[in-house]
Amino acid sequence: MNEQPMRQGDDSPEPRRMRKGLYILPSVFTAGNIAAGYYAISQAIQGTASDPWHFDHAAKAIGFAIVFDFFDGGIARLTNTASAFGRELDSMADVIAFGVAPAILAWMWGFRMLPLAGDPDLRNRVIQLGAIATFVFLLAGASRLARFNIQVNPQPSNPGRPGRKYFVGMPIPAGAGTVAAVVHLVQGNPLQYWWLSIGWGVFVFALAFLMVSTWRFLSLKGINLRQPQNFRWVIVIGLVMALILFSSQYVLFALALLYILSGVLARLSFVFRRPTLPPPPRQDEATHA
Repeated sequence: MNEQPMRQGDDSPEPRRMRKGLYILPSVFTAGNIAAGYYAISQAIQGTASDPWHFDHAAKAIGFAIVFDFFDGGIARLTNTASAFGRELDSMADVIAFGVAPAILAWMWGFRMLPLAGDPDLRNRVIQLGAIATFVFLLAGASRLARFNIQVNPQPSNPGRPGRKYFVGMPIPAGAGTVAAVVHLVQGNPLQYWWLSIGWGVFVFALAFLMVSTWRFLSLKGINLRQPQNFRWVIVIGLVMALILFSSQYVLFALALLYILSGVLARLSFVFRRPTLPPPPRQDEATHA
């Protein structure tokens, strides 16, 4: 996703004139993003309770789409090859890989595979609830992309540290990654109880709300690859990669959960620390004054 996160304290960024041509290098990663999203959709619609590995493969494909999305924007900024065409193509790729693909996966895995045994009317209603929840997720993700395509410098409702870059609202790759992380956590085994499906629907609704909110989420794109970084970053990145390699289910789920909690806790801390204004003077006091 090539949207530019706002930097706290920067109220007047200089607009850059976008080129209209196509640059091959970042567009290759964008094409990989689209391919991963298409593969995720094809796997999600093939998944069943007896073949849950299709759901797991769909979740992994969304994870690869996030990697492709990170590199296409990073390479475009690093090589100064951003273009108007590339930006529009990237937005369309994001809708496919991080909107349509996780919405279908969330519905098929969390609702459509409920067993036929039991109350058929209850099952149908839960499946309908899932269709609504996943559609709202898709609509929220597309709306968030549209909002950032037209806004120059969006402001979060809970401003953070000056000089630090933030996303206003949870980025759509994080929402899609959270859905994929939950599915990957259980190795694609679909939900089998209606009450779990209802809880899953509430969770999907919550992800949709976070994407269209004005709460701030820390942007990792604030790291400047052209400048020297602290050597500790190498240790941290290597450790995270090793943990993902040996225990991807739990590590990816924990990372997704921590990222969501970072935005929620930042909002709560702002609410509790915000100074309360004194109440306005009463009418009789204002008259005597």
